[in-house]
Amino acid sequence: MYTTNNELGYAFRSTREDREVVNYDGIPLLMHLEKPPSDIKHGFSDAAKFHRAKQARKGKETGMTRTVVALDIETTGLNSATDGIISIGAVKLTKGRELERFYRIVRTSKQIPPKIVKLTGLNQRKVNQEGISLEAALTDFKDFIGHAIVVGYNVAFDWEFIERGYDKIGQDRLGNRIIDLLKVVRQKEVFLDNFRFETVLKYYQIENQDQHNSLADAEASIKLMTKLIEKGFLKI
Repeated sequence: MYTTNNELGYAFRSTREDREVVNYDGIPLLMHLEKPPSDIKHGFSDAAKFHRAKQARKGKETGMTRTVVALDIETTGLNSATDGIISIGAVKLTKGRELERFYRIVRTSKQIPPKIVKLTGLNQRKVNQEGISLEAALTDFKDFIGHAIVVGYNVAFDWEFIERGYDKIGQDRLGNRIIDLLKVVRQKEVFLDNFRFETVLKYYQIENQDQHNSLADAEASIKLMTKLIEKGFLKI
């Protein structure tokens, strides 16, 4: 702005390419100009690509140096105090290499509701015939996971059932470190429509053709964990 011999006693001009001074009924105004689209694509230079590749490698190296177990369970309902576990599925990884899978059908005295049968395919007859006792299943599970880090999607729900299960059979609870992938996704992917497991898997292009099967869901969880590590969203 500068002084001048006009009715207002001042005027101004702009040195910015996206602004222009216009006269509106004797009053100078600063008009914002729409910038033409830039041909520059930010973030795709060779240096940027190298940095992204380095970050992805770093994520893989950091995330796969310890033993990790992805866990999922199926239950008769949502209350860990009154409902029972009907299946436990888990997948173990060490240094990014799949070691083994764990799957147990668990007998329960609780009636399996029709909606749970429809979701899981586990009915009373199948559970009674193919299932093992809760004590046997949890003893096997303890041997399987050892001191591994446990991950899962909304794994707090699963872990509460597991811990109450050990209480019921008179064994000590496990002291493993727990990482809930749902919490990571909520923090990092704030623009998702919802955070249902199937929505997140679709977003990350992870197939799960046997949803609500505890082993299939555990396998999908381990794939999701790997994706989150590669994006730099998770370190283990």
